Parts: sequence; C-alpha cells; structure tokens
Amino acid sequence: MAFLLLLVVAEVAIASAARALVAADRLGPERALLFQIVLQLVAAVVATAIMLRSIDVRPWSDVGLDRSALRPRALVEGWLLGALTIGVACAVLLSAGWLRVVPGPDGSSLAAAGSLTLFLVLAALGEETISRGYLLTALRDGVGDRAAVGVTSVLFGAAHLQNAGVTAQSFLIVVLAGVFLGAIRIAFRSVYASTAAHVAWNWMLAVAFHASVSGIRFEAPDYRTVSQGPVWLTGGQWGPEGGVAAALGMFLGLGYLYRTRLQRRGET
Repeated sequence: MAFLLLLVVAEVAIASAARALVAADRLGPERALLFQIVLQLVAAVVATAIMLRSIDVRPWSDVGLDRSALRPRALVEGWLLGALTIGVACAVLLSAGWLRVVPGPDGSSLAAAGSLTLFLVLAALGEETISRGYLLTALRDGVGDRAAVGVTSVLFGAAHLQNAGVTAQSFLIVVLAGVFLGAIRIAFRSVYASTAAHVAWNWMLAVAFHASVSGIRFEAPDYRTVSQGPVWLTGGQWGPEGGVAAALGMFLGLGYLYRTRLQRRGET
C-alpha cells in the first residue's frame, strides 16, 4: 500500500538521521529517541494527509482524526478504559505479592513524570495514527471490521518484536492490545480515544507504578515495581503488560465495549 510505503521510507530516513546525530555527539541517546518519536508522528500525519488529499480522497472523519473525534467524553472513556484495565491487573498482582515495590534511585518523581508523560503522549499518538488511522480505515473498506482490526493488531505486535525481552507470549499480548485499542477506535470513531487509552495504559505502568513498558525501562526515581511471581502471569522483564493478568484485564475491557457500544451498532 502507498501509505505503508510512505511510512517505511520516512522511518528509514528518520532512523538514519538519529543514528548520525548520536554518532556526531550532537544528541544523546534519550534526546535521539525523542527526536525519532517526534519525526515519526510528523511522518504519520503527513503520510495520512497525502493519502486523504491526493490519492484516496476522503475526509479526515473517515480516519477518526477530525475535530469531532476529539469529543471530551470519548477521550475520558478511552483514558479510563486504558488506565483501569492495566491498573486493576497491577493492583491484583501487587496484593497477591507477585509484583513488589522496591526502592529506586534518588531523584524527582515529579520532574520525571512530566518529561515521561510528554514522551508517552507523542509516542502513542504516532503509533495510533499509523496503526488505527488511515490504515485501519482502508482495510475496513476492503475486508471488514474484524479482519482489519486483526491485521493492524498483528502489525502492531510485529512493530514491538525488537524490544528487549520479547517472547511469544508478550508478542501475542501486544497483538491483543492492538485488538483492544482497535475496538476503542471503532467504538468511538476516534483515533484520539484509542490514543487516550494507549497513553493511560503506558502512563499507569511507567509513571504510576514505575514498571517496564514493552521491555523498556524508563527513569524511575524513588521506587520501582518489579516481578516477584511467575513470568507468565506478571510479564517479567517485559513488564506487567506482558503477563496473563494484563490480558485478562483487556478481555474485560473488550467485553465492556462490546456490550455497551459495539453490540448496539452491530460492529466487530
């Protein structure tokens, strides 16, 4: 597809530029990662605009990125769905002793939370624009809701295969996360709603619990949440989102979406 080709070309160029800046000591690794995230978001928006204006002419509302998709209720419900599904799963694991809070390095949790939140918002918006914006809409036109969500979810999982500590289980759970986010996108007709859920999920893990997110350990002053139970349940190195507890939380979220929104509309 033209959309994917545009993104691949942009990704190669962005990654090359980031590596060159790091090699020239113009950017440190953390700033280089932020540089990549910002440019990936810009590339996703530009590629979408090119498709909508020049190739597959259609309104922004078709891809869930119009102004009406920014409805406050959709954003709030999306946020709550993302936060509660992983938050409850982590709370259960903590109460059972399978996750444990341990001391972390000295530092300002507030300052770290601010910079990390900005990073999480930019990263999630970029991923959602790519996975559940134009691509999901184009696939829905050809193969229907279920297959479109399935294909984009597998691609979403594949995009995380290079992360540290990836396993077959963590890959499948990331695919399930793609299904969960895809259902939110369709239920609310809003990429912003699925972005809110995506941000809330990662924010609960990285900022609230100071746990790993998809195998990535962020700066975590004061305390950390680490696995003390079976890896298949807690996610181990991948973080709590890689365990069965997180998967069960997403199934509950999907059940809620189906009963309250999707079933009424006859979708997914």
